[in-house]
Amino acid sequence: MRPIRLPEPPSPTIGVPEIFEGGAYSVIRRAVIIGNGYPGSENQSIGLVRALGLYDKHVLYRVTRPRGGINEWLLWLPVSLHQKLDYLIQLIQIYSRGRNYVPLPLENGGGSVGLASVLEADVKQIVTMARQTFEKDGPLLVVASGRDTISVASSIRRLASENVFVIQIQHPRSQLNRFDLVITPRHDFYPLTPQAQEQVPQFLHRWITPREPPDRHVILTLGALHQIDSATLRSTAAAWHDEFAPLPKPLLVVNIGWPTSHCRYGADLAKQLTAYLLNILSSCGTVRISFSSRTPEKVSKIIVKEFADNSKVYIWDGQEPNPHMGHLAWADAFVVTADSVSLISEACSTGKPVYVMGPERCKWKLSDFHKSLRERGVVRPFTGSEDIAESWSYPPLNDTAEAASQVREALAERGWRVRP
Repeated sequence: MRPIRLPEPPSPTIGVPEIFEGGAYSVIRRAVIIGNGYPGSENQSIGLVRALGLYDKHVLYRVTRPRGGINEWLLWLPVSLHQKLDYLIQLIQIYSRGRNYVPLPLENGGGSVGLASVLEADVKQIVTMARQTFEKDGPLLVVASGRDTISVASSIRRLASENVFVIQIQHPRSQLNRFDLVITPRHDFYPLTPQAQEQVPQFLHRWITPREPPDRHVILTLGALHQIDSATLRSTAAAWHDEFAPLPKPLLVVNIGWPTSHCRYGADLAKQLTAYLLNILSSCGTVRISFSSRTPEKVSKIIVKEFADNSKVYIWDGQEPNPHMGHLAWADAFVVTADSVSLISEACSTGKPVYVMGPERCKWKLSDFHKSLRERGVVRPFTGSEDIAESWSYPPLNDTAEAASQVREALAERGWRVRP
């Protein structure tokens, strides 16, 4: 059996500067994560907190939007306005039907003390906690990710700037100075490049964000942050040993996402992927295929129809437990559709061969992302002519650990440090 190749643990942390040897209030011992309910966003915040050594010392809050019915057409609104509008619509429905008033279910913890407190409950609670516990527990680290968390995170910093250090993951579109740090992929600044400017009509340039180059409090990554590190892969390899160890090698894992505005595809890509997999099947011992919950049925049906009865191929049915972590630990190579920055970033953190399916279908900043990966040598296009038994490697992407290191430097400039 071929050995599992896992990235080596990062080098030991540099010693603590003398500035931190005293001062009880300069130490960060806890974190708050502001999430939006989407794993792709929340995993980035959790991954950063984990890399900082605060994995079991954080509290997760969520900013959730109303769902269902007309709400699906209102996702472009700021979340606070969307919540207010939804509340008013529900009130109108209650009174128009002549029903007695009953307090409506409320977002973010509930209660019946009024609309304003519901919409601002998380901000007020976190700000109060940060202020009242500062002398005892030190500063509070706040990490948020996703568009709907921007207003909450920026409000916390505005109201408790002396007690918190606020990090926003993913580009907040404007006013980066609302946060202590912004962590975002390089391709979010693609609109500023000459190539992008040529693609956008002149009269639209002022509407394209970002409008300014990154400054010193913006940390740029190649891919997305995540929770995958060497320690996680090693423990996961042990946890999934009984299921994966007996499988014939090499093991190829195929992760299929979903079309996006920057990477459109449908049944045509599914047929092409199926043909390519059939071509390389003889060089594989085992193939395991996973679909996203948002993979279009027209895509999954084509692939399932072709491989459902193939003894070499296993297709995950979407039921728990999710084998994704086991796949990352045990796979010898990956094929990933080009739409998912998160899936590709996680695969590239293993140092194992990663083949990308359909990068030529991507445009705008996602195309720039794939170009950067190819230039760094961490991915290759999937052509259907590969010999999966022939391995190749590269320095694993280490965006999360590198970002955590820069966070520590930023905290040091403020006279603070993280104590796990």
